[in-house]
Amino acid sequence: MLVIIKNAPGTQEAKRAVKLARDMAADIVLVQNGVYLAERDRLEGFCGTAYALDEDIRLRGITDIDKEIKTIGYDELIDLMAEDEKVIGMF
Repeated sequence: MLVIIKNAPGTQEAKRAVKLARDMAADIVLVQNGVYLAERDRLEGFCGTAYALDEDIRLRGITDIDKEIKTIGYDELIDLMAEDEKVIGMF
């Protein structure tokens, strides 16, 4: 399962999405303001794979990305969505 998160950390939607992904052992994709979750120690303890859109990271000037976060482009996002059985979003 893949959970797409677009809301910034601290919002109820982002918290709910991360909890859902943890409970369902799902991977997450961070887009728009959700890429702020890619900053160091924001997803501490998250066991799934976390992806973040590199363009959204660049547009927001984020430079301190957690080493566990995999940056992807839009083409890779489409591939992930097509390959996964279930996609939930956008929180």
